Amino acid sequence: MLRRFLPLAALPLIAACATVPASTPKEAFAPPVGLVSAADPRAVEAGMTILREGGSATDAAIATMLALTVVEPQSSGIGGGGFFVRGDAAGHVSTIDGRETAPAGATGDWFFGANGKPLPFDQAQASGLSVGVPGNLRLAAKAHKEHGKLAWAKLFAPAIALARDGFLITPRLHEALDSGRATGARDADGRALFYAANGSVLPVGTEVKNPALAATLQRLATQGADAFYIGPEAAAMAAEVAADTPRPRPMTAADVAGYQAKDRPPVCGTYRTWRICGMGPPSSGATTVYAILKQLERFDLKAMGPSSPTFWHVFAESQRLAYADREKFAADADFIKVPVTGMTDPAYLAARGALIATDRTMPTATAGAVPGALALADGDEPEEHGTSHFVALDKWGDAVSYTSTIESGFGSGLVYGGFYLNNELTDFSNVPSVNGVMVANRVEGGKRPRSSMAPTLVYDADGHLLVAVGAAGGATIPVQTAKNLIAMLDFDLGPQEALALPVMFSPGDTVYLEADTPLAALAPALRQLGHKVEVRPAGFKANAAKRVNGAWVGAADPRSEGTWKSE
Repeated sequence: MLRRFLPLAALPLIAACATVPASTPKEAFAPPVGLVSAADPRAVEAGMTILREGGSATDAAIATMLALTVVEPQSSGIGGGGFFVRGDAAGHVSTIDGRETAPAGATGDWFFGANGKPLPFDQAQASGLSVGVPGNLRLAAKAHKEHGKLAWAKLFAPAIALARDGFLITPRLHEALDSGRATGARDADGRALFYAANGSVLPVGTEVKNPALAATLQRLATQGADAFYIGPEAAAMAAEVAADTPRPRPMTAADVAGYQAKDRPPVCGTYRTWRICGMGPPSSGATTVYAILKQLERFDLKAMGPSSPTFWHVFAESQRLAYADREKFAADADFIKVPVTGMTDPAYLAARGALIATDRTMPTATAGAVPGALALADGDEPEEHGTSHFVALDKWGDAVSYTSTIESGFGSGLVYGGFYLNNELTDFSNVPSVNGVMVANRVEGGKRPRSSMAPTLVYDADGHLLVAVGAAGGATIPVQTAKNLIAMLDFDLGPQEALALPVMFSPGDTVYLEADTPLAALAPALRQLGHKVEVRPAGFKANAAKRVNGAWVGAADPRSEGTWKSE
């Protein structure tokens, strides 16, 4: 089950997203230079710089990720991993899995304390136990080799300049450094970067230079991604993690050297007239987003509209069903059979959707009888929320939707080479089994923890790219993404209006409503329908682009410091 609400959701599926013919050339809908939307304007400018130099959407997305390593260290970067979803002008979609991996010595009791019980989350996070082998640079190198146009070293130039010449602490980074002090200041290198001698956070507007990160990025630009994974620097990084890991078989240089980013089959299917494509296992993003949407397909959501308690009620019910399946079945498909085809089968989801009534709540929402599923137990793990999403489009009509993460704010708190290392392994289940029944997302050596990240692309009925979207916010990511898609597709809202709509999160028997929004006022109506409702403050972070009247329009979540730019 999900233990907490985290601040900051007919063609057969699983086809390889074959080219869809269209009468209008898809390039006609491309921006003249390109578009980038990200969580920080300096990262947006990094991506746009690459597009102006003739780079591809892939090049721009990589440059954006590298810049975020510098200016958004609490959320993502080269010390973590990500998922990359790319669609080309012909409508072909491909995905790359850059999720972190557990060291070979990790076992199901990895997070157990001396008393034989799971460690408290904070204790597990603030140690080498939580660090997975980072995947973002292998992902970037693979994506660049397949889809890049500019030289690899050029993609690093904006991030190197930011780290070398300095960047300003923004209000959001200051807040993260203050609220996440236990992690952000856990390592002496982190303290030296962002905290004064008395332990206070450096003021907003302070210029920070990170020469260690500049040197790391310069080395990687010159020597390539192998310099991160092979050789003395990689061995030293593994040794630093191992020294902080209270286990006999911690991370080794061989674990780092053996990491590979992987091509994965995209998860694609139709919702009404649209084709939705996203990231499959080890992400639960695409299956959960698609389930939420498809279970609601029989309802006239457009007629209901975003002010209707009925819409929010059925949206909550669909989440409950989708998350029940997610909890039981989603994991790393290299280690366990994940029944993606069954979880996304239109007939199965129609039957699940038939359980939703407009005038009452379901007493319970349990996992369904998914075709092809193993008998599994629900796990119990916290979720990533130190995450960033960004979107890039180029003049050739290609688009990239990329979500990157280090899991919690400032990850594990360990700093190496000027960047924070992730705590991604806490995304595994705390326990390997429940009452003797195996948990799909249990810890295993070399395994990738389940993720909620949901980078998504949408195509219209003519096969033209229509939307690129994704979000940050842990377990809420599929809900944010589904909400934003319903807003843009069913309600026909612009992307900025869609992202600004409030968020409802209903992964179980409690419905959480975003405080200080019109949605919170619907709490009495939802309670009358039988929901247990809590209103909570929450910070969300999404980025998107949508084609509106033939032109591309970007969007960034108004709750964040994000922005977008197009030329």
